[in-house]
Amino acid sequence: MSWYYTPVPTVFPAENFNPSADAAALRKAMKGFGTDEQAIIDILCARTNAQRQEIAVAFQRDLGRDLIKDLKSELGGKFEDVIIGLMMPPVNYLCKQLFKAMDGIGTDEKALIEILCSQNNEQMHAISHTYEDMFNRPLAEQVCTETSGSFRRLLTLIITGTRDTPGTVDPEKAVVQAKQLYDAGEARFGTDESAFYKILAHASFDQLEHVFEEYKKLTGRTIEQALKAELSGDFYDAVSAIVECVQMAPHFFAKKLFKSMHGVGTDDKTLMRIIISRSEIDLQNIKDEYEQMYNKTLLSAVVSDTSGDYKKALCALIGKA
Repeated sequence: MSWYYTPVPTVFPAENFNPSADAAALRKAMKGFGTDEQAIIDILCARTNAQRQEIAVAFQRDLGRDLIKDLKSELGGKFEDVIIGLMMPPVNYLCKQLFKAMDGIGTDEKALIEILCSQNNEQMHAISHTYEDMFNRPLAEQVCTETSGSFRRLLTLIITGTRDTPGTVDPEKAVVQAKQLYDAGEARFGTDESAFYKILAHASFDQLEHVFEEYKKLTGRTIEQALKAELSGDFYDAVSAIVECVQMAPHFFAKKLFKSMHGVGTDDKTLMRIIISRSEIDLQNIKDEYEQMYNKTLLSAVVSDTSGDYKKALCALIGKA
């Protein structure tokens, strides 16, 4: 299965867009006694991030008020988290999520893996640069203090942006790299993890696809089977995430969404992070993949797992079709 899919979002630019009219409607929804949450959802969940930024500018210019401040004072709980998340530029939103994953006691390794292992070089440079601007500390440095071992080395290599540019493919080199992975894992007693993180953090996603094909030709086993036998813990999870994103990113995110709602309780952080961050990239593909994998729609899963305005906002972003 190739990662060459055409990304289809669920949130598109609103036609006949008028930021001043939207700003006025939002002010009306928050003015006086009580808040018209549905009006806020109808506007902000049906605009792209670029349009939301224009609405915020119009809100300040026309009404002399800070839209984010007003939203924060009127909304609460998970509904507020979704709406404020939608108002942040996408790269800033991901940086905030990375910061939250490492802030305080304990580290949310799953969030680090999900965000860092799914980015190409250009995206990673933007995240790294913005993170330092926002939190006055290099992202690589903070990740180093929160992680250890091969997992730390892999994430650091990804963050420092040493991955080849998209489209970079060398079929002959792919044969060599497949052999290096085999020699570092299945062919020896014990595993040389450095070969895994060097190749998986440096090669472009296009190149890695060739490497995985060559690995199968060479060993008769898929790279996933090899990883499962050779690696463990957070390092295994991170390397697996890269493999899945190379082969089919929507499959990776669909699985994450399923896990966030499966069993007792809901992992709301993961649920809202993926829906917000992928809504303008490939959430339609993720929905299609989800339905194929689990024989039910993402929308129905979210409806049965969430409630109130939080549910309405997520459903508006997911869309019906």
